[in-house]
Amino acid sequence: MKLSEHKDLKTAITDLPIKEKDKLLLRLVAKDKVLTEHLHYKLLEDELDLEDRKEKIKTDVTEQIADLKKLNAKEALVKVRKMITSVNHFYKVTKDPFGEVELKLFILNIVPFEYRKSIFGYRDYMILFSVYYIKTVAVTINKYKKLHEDLQFDLGESLNNLLDKIYSSKLAPSAEAANLPKEIN
Repeated sequence: MKLSEHKDLKTAITDLPIKEKDKLLLRLVAKDKVLTEHLHYKLLEDELDLEDRKEKIKTDVTEQIADLKKLNAKEALVKVRKMITSVNHFYKVTKDPFGEVELKLFILNIVPFEYRKSIFGYRDYMILFSVYYIKTVAVTINKYKKLHEDLQFDLGESLNNLLDKIYSSKLAPSAEAANLPKEIN
């Protein structure tokens, strides 16, 4: 049931006494961890806390990169997905599109492409890794294009380094098939 479909419910909620509204709001917020974290960020944190959140993600990713090189493609895919998921969570909490693109570019730029082949199993996880990686780059480019041009300027070099890295690797055919640009102006 959507609130927008029930105008009378919306009116009834706004007519509730403030004490009762507060109780209901606190109960609702307690049921959603992301909403709770978002409200904490919005009400109790500032710009320094945003930078701390970004640095924490960068530190966590940097610590995991050394281990990533020792893994096979399947294990690396799982780790990279977790890294990107942490950035998605960051965005859900902070609603910071610049930070989201910045962090994704950071991760995508330092993730290696070469992994051991798994000797067990019938799937080629390197293909799955490539598809996931290219799709993540495409989504990141779309989000980059929605940023203000001054913010794009700040991230342009990082994005072009990423595209250069992709087109000078085994992922170039996949990138061309996905219509990724070779360079962003």
